[in-house]
Amino acid sequence: MKFNKDTQIGELLEVAPEKAEILLEAGMHCLGCPASQMETLEEACEVHEIDVNELLKKLNA
Repeated sequence: MKFNKDTQIGELLEVAPEKAEILLEAGMHCLGCPASQMETLEEACEVHEIDVNELLKKLNA
C-alpha cells in the first residue's frame, strides 16, 4: 500500500504496523491515543510540526 496525506493513522498501523517506528522517530508519540487513529497523516504532521512530504518519503520507501 502506498501512503498519502489522507491516509489515516489507524489504517496505516493496521496494514503496516512496522511503520510505527518511523512515526515515533518523527515525533508522533501519541499512536496509542484513540483520537489519533482517525487523524490523517497530514493532520498529525500539522499538529506535531512535521514535514508531511518528508514523512511520506520515509513511509513509502
